Amino acid sequence: MVITAAQVNELRQKTGAGMMDCKKALVEADGDVEKAIEILRKKGAAVAAKRAEKTANEGLIVTKVSDDAKSGVIVEVNCETDFVANSEDFIHFGKETVNAVFKNHPSSVEDLLEKNKDLQILLTEVIGKVGEKTQITRFAIAEAPNGFIVDYVHPGSKLGVLVKFDNLINPSNDFAAVAKDVSMQIAAMKPICIYREEVPQPVIDKEIEIYKELARKEGKPEAMLEKIALGRLNKFYQENCLIEQAYIKDNSKSIGELLKEYNSKHGVEVKISSFHRFHLGDEKK
Repeated sequence: MVITAAQVNELRQKTGAGMMDCKKALVEADGDVEKAIEILRKKGAAVAAKRAEKTANEGLIVTKVSDDAKSGVIVEVNCETDFVANSEDFIHFGKETVNAVFKNHPSSVEDLLEKNKDLQILLTEVIGKVGEKTQITRFAIAEAPNGFIVDYVHPGSKLGVLVKFDNLINPSNDFAAVAKDVSMQIAAMKPICIYREEVPQPVIDKEIEIYKELARKEGKPEAMLEKIALGRLNKFYQENCLIEQAYIKDNSKSIGELLKEYNSKHGVEVKISSFHRFHLGDEKK
């Protein structure tokens, strides 16, 4: 049968698929638009199966924080190429994903897709349109009923941060700026934790052994190696623990001192209780 331009355009409006794909689907469906939509969805599933073994290291980091800054989420969605990551279809998929996580608070990616059939369908459709492996890789959720959530996404959307502050029921007008600076600090300086007490013992043991070996090669006495290593460990803490890091906007003070100044000024005891730093290519946790 003859497929008209109007039919092709209608299918494109409904699915966002390319003109030739729409025309082929309509021909296969004998002009039935609903059947053509199903054909295009199946095509997406077929592409997904074909690309399953491919590596999807490009993509976007997307965040969302509630208007009252009491809850927030951060999501990583991946594809194969930067070209697709910057496409309208993929960006839309990222936004829909973060909205679904924000609304439903799923326990896992599998749970997210199980509870959101529309998102599952959208994922299949996006795969069919872009022709690349596309996936929701990870997400994190933060709740601060007695605090404040702030997000930061670095230009390019390849790096994002979500930070939770506690002990702050009614933040002053200037706290948002402090919180944003802390989130940018995390993005720039990549701390491994907030406080030195949170550094895993295996990491500490490994650092001490490295410092001992360096001191040994420098000719230091064997009896002094432990003391030298512990001294150098303090520098490790200052570089890797957020609260001890030098503030990127004023390295004369630490992040801990920045918060102490705010607390003293406003008579509060706000603290950083957690953060999530998502960067494309990081080991997925």
